[in-house]
Amino acid sequence: MPASLGTVVREWGRLGLIGFGGPPAHVALLRELCVERRGWMDARAFEDANAACGLLPGPASTQLAIFCAHRVAGARGALVGGAVFILPGLLMVLALAALTLQDDPPAWVLGAAAGAGAAVVAVVAEAGIKLVRASVTGEHAARRAAYLLAGAAATVALGPAVVLVLLLAGLVELALRRAPAGHGLATLPALVWMAFKVGALSYGGGFVIIPLMQADAVEANGWLSQAEFLNAVALGQLTPGPVVQSVAAVGYGAAGIGGGLLASVVAFAPSFALVIGLASRFERLRQNARARAFLDGAGPAAVGAILGAAVLLADGVTEPWQVAVLVAAALALLTRRVGVVAVLVVAALVGVAVGLGGGPLPGPAG
Repeated sequence: MPASLGTVVREWGRLGLIGFGGPPAHVALLRELCVERRGWMDARAFEDANAACGLLPGPASTQLAIFCAHRVAGARGALVGGAVFILPGLLMVLALAALTLQDDPPAWVLGAAAGAGAAVVAVVAEAGIKLVRASVTGEHAARRAAYLLAGAAATVALGPAVVLVLLLAGLVELALRRAPAGHGLATLPALVWMAFKVGALSYGGGFVIIPLMQADAVEANGWLSQAEFLNAVALGQLTPGPVVQSVAAVGYGAAGIGGGLLASVVAFAPSFALVIGLASRFERLRQNARARAFLDGAGPAAVGAILGAAVLLADGVTEPWQVAVLVAAALALLTRRVGVVAVLVVAALVGVAVGLGGGPLPGPAG
């Protein structure tokens, strides 16, 4: 039974407010809403949609939210549902960016950001480790492992050029499968290009965007220092909604509130366009052998990029107490199975204590 736009606003807005924990949490919440509680989709249709979203570039869980809203309320529902799913976390990210990226933020704010930023290195590494096994098993496991290593190495050595490696890995696998058996207005163009890469070229989930953003925001344009970029990634983890919302904090560092909003619009626009445009063809896309072959190459490379992103982020952990936070966070995530949000909150509180106690804190971009 179709849902009204009012229902979409209420239900998808609720998910946007409580969607802490990244893509796995978003998928679980959407399934509980659309399959179990409301019965808008059967379990098979939901799993097919989730799998098909994994074939698209961009933030998969956001695209799944848009697709589910399209399923129950058409194109208008997709636009409205996707917007209210994204908006709560986006507003939180911008508010926190304004607080942490100001010229002279309070010591406790810097400490909280630095603590959470140190822990986020472990969060990213854990996300990559969880995906490794699934990425390098099954048919063509050796090639998939090679793609993973290529993605990791390219992320560390080449920065934004990792996009080319992801595409190349996908094209190589496709070819093998087809072979016979055997600061101001001047910053806006660069900001738009960075956000477009994040939204349109980031195969493999939210964490793959990190090397894309880092190279542009820190190295190429100097919008943020490495420590501030680490904080920006942490903001995307501390707030509900997709990891891609970190792009709003980067946009804020480049051009204030307007830059944050512009970066968000550009980054999320491809997801809306792809899902609304392809919603009626999702099942055929999922079953297409060429699309599957491309993903089997690009997917493992993207997992490697996630692991490489953890290496890049570690450059922003500069103080001994941050190193201790990073180690403790890694142990909590990998051996104790503590939730991501709990780890980040505790790390932020440690940073607050350091800041209030006059301890050393990473400085802003010069």
